[in-house]
This record gives sequence, structure tokens and C-alpha cells, in this order.
Amino acid sequence: MTTLSSLWSPSIQERPGRQEGQADSSHSLLVFLPRMKMLLLGIWILLALMSCPGTTEELFEVSVWPPRALVEFGQSLTVNCSTTCPDPGPSGVETSFKKSQLGKGPQWKEFLLEGVTENSVLQCFFSCAGVQKDTTLPITIYQPPEQVILDLQPEWVAMEEAFTVTCHVPSVAPLQNLILTLLQDDQELYRKDFTSLSGPSQSAEVTVNVRAQRESDRSNFSCHAELDLSPQGGGLFHGRSATKELRIFGESESRHEENPGPVLAFGDPGPTGLEEFSQSPQIGVSSLLEVGVAETMNCEVARVFPAQEAVFRMFFEGQELSPFSSWKGDAAWASATVQAMETGDQELTCLVSLGPVEQKVRTPVHVYSFPPPVLEVEDAYPLAGTDVNVTCSGHALTSPSPTLRLWGASNLSAPGEPAWLQFTAREEDDGRNLSCEATLEVQGQRLLKTTEIQLHVLYKPRLEESGCPGNQIWVEGMDQMLACIPEGNPAPALVCIWNGMIIDLDVPQKATQNRTGTYCCTATNQLGSVSKDIAVVVQGLREGIDPSTIFVIIICALGKAVIPIALYLNYQPCKRNRRKRASRQRELSRDEESQFADIKAEECNSHHC
Repeated sequence: MTTLSSLWSPSIQERPGRQEGQADSSHSLLVFLPRMKMLLLGIWILLALMSCPGTTEELFEVSVWPPRALVEFGQSLTVNCSTTCPDPGPSGVETSFKKSQLGKGPQWKEFLLEGVTENSVLQCFFSCAGVQKDTTLPITIYQPPEQVILDLQPEWVAMEEAFTVTCHVPSVAPLQNLILTLLQDDQELYRKDFTSLSGPSQSAEVTVNVRAQRESDRSNFSCHAELDLSPQGGGLFHGRSATKELRIFGESESRHEENPGPVLAFGDPGPTGLEEFSQSPQIGVSSLLEVGVAETMNCEVARVFPAQEAVFRMFFEGQELSPFSSWKGDAAWASATVQAMETGDQELTCLVSLGPVEQKVRTPVHVYSFPPPVLEVEDAYPLAGTDVNVTCSGHALTSPSPTLRLWGASNLSAPGEPAWLQFTAREEDDGRNLSCEATLEVQGQRLLKTTEIQLHVLYKPRLEESGCPGNQIWVEGMDQMLACIPEGNPAPALVCIWNGMIIDLDVPQKATQNRTGTYCCTATNQLGSVSKDIAVVVQGLREGIDPSTIFVIIICALGKAVIPIALYLNYQPCKRNRRKRASRQRELSRDEESQFADIKAEECNSHHC
């Protein structure tokens, strides 16, 4: 290195001598000037170094990692501060959050920030040779829309009235990155962003008013929240509310036009809903109810929507009934069974509700007591030829006393007085209905009750010619049955004997010549018995008989077969009407009938039957 003395003093060899003369003076000056410049420059540099001893250290840098931070609300953040200073002095971070040092090195320090709950700016600083430098880290918090709340007011709304849809997100950040979308079913109803919103608020809300239309009934409303953090280097977060169903109600008269879609309005929607139905419910029931008798009560409401949602409640004097509801179109109705147990003026109530609308109607009824009249017969099973006494009287629980009439009596009894009838029982009276009629006037209405008793006249068996002909003709070769139907009450049992054998009267017999003869038939009941001989002739088809004669014989035979069948069928209704009486006789055992048949066979043999 060139020293100042070397720059200032020339070498011995370069010293000029006086003896060289003036010619060498110019050359020496040219050599000295550049060295002087270098000397001056060195002096200036030395002075500069002496006056600014830290110049080298002033060139250091401070940095922080990460360069920007996006932290979820309430979470922690790790920050690293570093410098290029070879021998740094005091250093650290400045923040409003709780911090702790995780580690350090010669030129770096690492810190943990806990409970980051708001946007902030962190300052990282280092000092080097007495000089301090710093850098900042912007911290942005975010909070996903985890809770999205949808509110419908009211959830039941009258047609053409306004209802409010509100979406509320209580905790979300940053709001400038949030978009709220209201949905009706799968269609977008309204969308709102918050880009212009400033301030520390961390809740968002959007409210719209919609006019209710019939087509919107049972629509599902929901709210979708979207938080887009891609501008800050983050992700995309979604939140969705629970769906709420809207119910529409009101009059059923609607305009049949295309659905124009939801009508939005903002501001106060004003009062909504109906106070009552356009048509009041109607109660259908008799104004008179009888004690102990079940009656049907109907309640109907028309021109309502939706009719299937109408709820009916019915009451009888404070006691709730159990109605059965139904609907069709825009009409709904319900029915219930009512049974009164006390007389007097009482009240029926029908309460119909549809959503928030409720309407009640009442109707008065009068409860009366009118049991059927009492009909008494001294003997309902009299013998033919005996007297029958019949009494018709009002029931003790009937008030006031009714007017009575006994059919067959000659005179109409006075109100409250019983009616009597006496007659002699005849065989023709068997099966006769005795009728007692009572009339009562209640609330201007004439009521009628009737009691009937059937008379059963008992008489001995008879074998009349009309039912049991004494002469019968059978056609040879054809299936024939002995025609004999006895009369009597109780119904008599019939036994027919031929040649000492009992004939099965229910099974047709093949008519042959040996069937010709006399059949002895005996009818028996508890009152006695009667016997009759029946002559049967079997006619054959002889040669030489004119075909027309044969035809007439066949017709006659068929006619004689039809007559017993008709008599038998005619006898069946009487037999059914006398079933109770006949059952006694049918209880006789086969042994008794056989013994009776043997006795009758002996009698017939003695009479040459």
C-alpha cells in the first residue's frame, strides 16, 4: 500500500540535482501531481472512517414471516422475526395479544401469539450498532359462518298478505367477504353482499318481505352464507340454515293465472292474517235430542284453504267429543256422536281452527225423555177360544204424559190414561201383531213411539183338504211325493204309514203300480192329534191311448205335483213364524216318534188303512 510519505517524498533516485538544470523541472512536476491526488483521496477516506465508525452496520435488514397472516377467530399464530445484522442488539415484537418466545438464534427469534380475536398489526424490530429497524405484519382474523339462522314471521300467513323472511349470522368475519342468499325451495329469492360495510361488526342480517300466494303453500325457505377468503389467500367457507316451511291459508277463491313468482317488499309489512273465516262453520244436528239415544253431530266449513289442514273440536255442554274429520276440494267437515243423559236445554259447540285463525259456533238443543210405551198381554200364547186382555200405557220416564192408542180398541184413551182391549182368540189371530202407539209434543214437534207384540194362538192339528187332499193320482214312472201339509200351533209333526211302513215325506218316490193304495197320515202336537186316510192311484200309459190323452194325463200329473209343492212353500213362512213353537215339538226324540208311529200303524191296521 502506498503510504503518505511515499506519496509526499520522492525517492533518492528521482531527486533532481541542481546540475541537471532547468530542463528536468517540468518532468518532475508531472510525476508529483497524480501522487498528490491519491494522497488527498486517502486523507478524505480516513477522515470519513474516523467520523462514521458504524457505516457498515447501517446496511442491515429486518424481516418477518409469514409476510401476512389470516387467523381463525380465537386461534394462535406463530411469528418468526429475523435480521441480516451480524451482531444484533436488542430485538422483539410489539403486539396486543398474549405472546411467548418459542425459540431464538443469532439473527432470529420465534414467537407464539395466543387468542387472536381481532384484526391487528404486529411490529418486529432489531437494533444493530445502536441503530434500530422494524417491520410490520398485518393480521386479519376470519370466522366461518357456522351458525345461520332463518326466521319466518308468521309461519302461517293469509293469502295476499306479506310475511317476513330474515336471515341472521351472529358471528362471521370479515363481513366484506360475506354473501347471504335467501332461497325459496331451490330458487334464489334475494342475495346481498357486505362489501361496502365497514366497522368492527361481526354479525350479518338480511330481511325481505314477501307477498303470500296460494302456490307458495308448503314452500321451504332457507338461507345460504358464503365467506370467500381467496383475496387474502384463504379458502371458501359455506353455511346453511335449517329449512322452514311456509303455510298459506285463506279464502279458497283464487285467480287462476300463472304464478308470477314471489313479490318482494321492504320495510314494515303491516298487520297480516285473518280474524275469521269468510264463511262461518255450520252445525248440522237435530234441535231435539232424546235421552240415551246416540245422534250424529256434523260441523262443516266451506271456501277455506288448505281444507285438509282444518282442525275440528266439538263439545257438548263442556264435554269434548271425538270427531272424525274429512275434506274435499276447499270444504272440510267433521262428525261426532253425541248422547245426552239429562233432559233440558243444552248447547253444542264446534270450534274450527286453520293455522292462526280460529272460529267457534254454538247451537242450542233440547233434550227430552220419551221411552216407548208399555204394551202388556195377559197371555201371548192363548188357546183358541180363550179371552185375551191387552193393556197399553205410557212409560214412567215420559214427561209429560203421552197420548196412547191401542190398535183394535174402539175408543181413543184420554191423555195420560192407559188403553185396554179384550177379545176372544181365534185360530185366525195366530201371528197377529198387537200395536200400542204413543204421541208426545215437544218444542212444537209431534213425536211418535210404537210398541208391538205378536200374538201366538195355540190350537190342535188339522188336516184340511186344501193342504192334504184325500185322493191323489200319481203317474207311473215319475217321481212323486205325498202331498199333505198339516195345520196347527204348535206346528204338528206328520207321520204317514203305508203297508205298515213309515213313508219319508221329504224324499220323492218312483211311482209304480204297487204304490197304489191307502196312506194313513197322522198330525200331532202338544194339544192333540188328527189322522186322515189318503187314497193314492198310480195310472199307467196303456197302448192305444191317443197321444193327446197322454199329454193331458201328463199335464194333470204335473199339476197334482205342483199343488203339493206350492202348498209346502206356502207353509214355510208360517213355519218360520212359528219357529219357537215348532222347536218344542222338534225336540221329541226319534224313539218317541217311532213308538207313536207303531201305535198309529196298529190303529190303521185295525181300520184296514
